[in-house]
Amino acid sequence: MNQINAMSQLASFSENLSIDNIKSQAMAIKSKFGSLRSVQDFFNIKRLSKPQNFSEIQSRISYNLNYFSSNYGIIIGCLSIYTLLTNLLLLFVICFVFLGLLGIGKLDGQDLNTPFGSFKTTQLYTGLVCIAVPLGFLASPFSTMMWLIGASSVTVLGHAALMEKPIETVFDEETV
Repeated sequence: MNQINAMSQLASFSENLSIDNIKSQAMAIKSKFGSLRSVQDFFNIKRLSKPQNFSEIQSRISYNLNYFSSNYGIIIGCLSIYTLLTNLLLLFVICFVFLGLLGIGKLDGQDLNTPFGSFKTTQLYTGLVCIAVPLGFLASPFSTMMWLIGASSVTVLGHAALMEKPIETVFDEETV
């Protein structure tokens, strides 16, 4: 039974590492970063201005969210990394749960035999939950997530609202 399970895992692993699968994933990443705008374009101070009315704010945000979507994704990713590095307990809890689930999964349903006794996988999962949940509440993930949402929203929407559309798009809109 374990031999069949190991063979199916090996087949699944080899499918994920096939050249075609790797190429398709690389092309998806390349196309996503292909729409990444240059730093000079993203931080072009000449295009910064105060919008005249709410309609212009909506128009700018709509255009810039689409135009700079990859740049905004990188900003949100950097803010996420920053929040984890400033909340080390939350980072520890995430790593602890991930490594705990990975370690229990490696047992393939067998008991863990230690000098202190034998533990079933259900006991290990229960122990993981009993340790991770209180630590998770101490790590304040909800306030961290709210900070991340707020900081990302202010940064992204602030940039999108203040950055004017390129002149070419203004003329395209008037002719339509």
